[in-house]
Amino acid sequence: MADDAKPLLIKRYASRRLYNTETSDYVTLDDIAGFIREGREVQIIDLKSGDDLTRQYLLQIIAEHESRGENVLPVGVLNDLVRSYMVPGGGMMPQFLQSSFEMLRESQSKMMENMNAMNPMANMPGFEAIKAQQEAFVKAMTGGLGSWSASDAKKPENEEKSEDLEDIKKQLSDLQDKLSKLS
Repeated sequence: MADDAKPLLIKRYASRRLYNTETSDYVTLDDIAGFIREGREVQIIDLKSGDDLTRQYLLQIIAEHESRGENVLPVGVLNDLVRSYMVPGGGMMPQFLQSSFEMLRESQSKMMENMNAMNPMANMPGFEAIKAQQEAFVKAMTGGLGSWSASDAKKPENEEKSEDLEDIKKQLSDLQDKLSKLS
């Protein structure tokens, strides 16, 4: 398996096609966005010049999502970003944004820890299914920020969903068996 600590190297050919050096295949912007959602750092390099094009492509991914109606950035934030380009040296915006996202990831991580730590409901039948649903909900609402683990990258998404569904079905069946024994 690849080393998740170093960035995934994507090479851009003269034809503007993007090549994943880890899997030796061509990728799209949507593929790159998926890698990032999974927690991978990505570096995109122009093969001919050696220029780092990562920033350009990340901005393009954001612009495409925004143009599809997947509005994450409020107009006020976009205005502030444009204004920050007018300030000599870029102002404090880059540091502010980086700190804000770090705080968001940390708080989401702590929230998940608090949900799991010393929960008196942990011994309740079916608790694991409820916990899995809560984690899936938080992950869906946050786009996976701060809740990714290395094991998530090793399973294809449909296989992971299938395994989760089977786990939930088994837990539900166990819960039904326990309830029938009680009555």
